[in-house]
Amino acid sequence: MDRVTDFRQVFAQVVVSRAGCCDPSIREAFARVPRHEFVGPGPWYFNEHDATPSDDPALVYQDVGMGLAPERGIPTGLPSLHARCLAACAPRVGNRVVHVGAGSGYYTAILAELVGETGRVNAFEIDADLAARARENLRRWPWAHVEPASGAHAALGEADLIYVNAGVQQPPRAWLDALRPEGRLVFPLTPGEGEGGMLLVRHVGSARVFSAKFLCRARFMQCVGTEDEEAGRRLAEAFAGGDHDSVRSLRLHPEEPDGSAWFSGRGWWLSTSAGSSEAMGGGRGDI
Repeated sequence: MDRVTDFRQVFAQVVVSRAGCCDPSIREAFARVPRHEFVGPGPWYFNEHDATPSDDPALVYQDVGMGLAPERGIPTGLPSLHARCLAACAPRVGNRVVHVGAGSGYYTAILAELVGETGRVNAFEIDADLAARARENLRRWPWAHVEPASGAHAALGEADLIYVNAGVQQPPRAWLDALRPEGRLVFPLTPGEGEGGMLLVRHVGSARVFSAKFLCRARFMQCVGTEDEEAGRRLAEAFAGGDHDSVRSLRLHPEEPDGSAWFSGRGWWLSTSAGSSEAMGGGRGDI
């Protein structure tokens, strides 16, 4: 085993351990995908100002966010946060996945490893330079495709999993409409630049009531074209009030917010009630 491969093996074990993840396929995906090839040539930045002392690839294999395009303030994601989210949404071999906010393709590659050659990953990255880097980086995973476009407004087709790496205050209705039965949607519901949470939504047989719960608190860059200042203000108040862990369902109009509403957006709301088995399409209310 060469030196960098050895670092990847240790890195993967640390990442899944910190995520509380017991899925060996996720550990193996983090061990196989060479992170140093996706973050660009070193030296690298672990914060806004201080560069690493060298371009030794071993420095990349830590559970920290890094500067992906530091001159523009674009970071990578935290590996253990993604491991936690991936364990919760459980990408399966053969799944069709949509990845919104692909960056340079690192987590797209992780998703491609998890769905295998019989699966498909359609990724979107609105930054043209990053999209070009992602396409180059993903050559060894030909079942992963990158579009230099916004995943908030594109035609997605049907998906088993939609994995979003950009914060929104209003999830586009198209994301929910694209979910197949038992399909999962993971996205950062965030109040602008402030801290929000990673929300896991599951299609449980109803076109208007979805199972939902927050996985963890999170802070992400905003999804371009979806910004909503007024909703962001109210989301900040909702998160400040706590009780986000009590959310159990996402509901669409004509379902009207009632006393169980934790937050209400335009045409949708989050409820602390799982809803009746009839409203949930006969599916389970948990995730």
